[in-house]
Amino acid sequence: MEYIYAALLLDAAGKEISEKSLADVVKAAGLAPDEAMAKTVANSLKEVNIKDVIKNAQNVQVAAPAQAAGAAPAAKKQEAVEEKVSEEQAAGGLASLFG
Repeated sequence: MEYIYAALLLDAAGKEISEKSLADVVKAAGLAPDEAMAKTVANSLKEVNIKDVIKNAQNVQVAAPAQAAGAAPAAKKQEAVEEKVSEEQAAGGLASLFG
């Protein structure tokens, strides 16, 4: 996770995200850098625009509660239908006792 934080920090500073820069940031944070991890993260982020990814992630977080709010009335409606069916079944069961 520290390599992702390092990449975010480098991007915010307008610096290149490379193996060396990631390792330097991790080392400056007081951790022992792992060259393989730095290489993997640097290669994974070569073609990624971090600012766009963050922007899109913020949009997704805003949209999720709106969808959940729309789903709540549907869930209540389904519960009401289930209650009605249950009452009808109960009435039918009682009728069979006297039938």
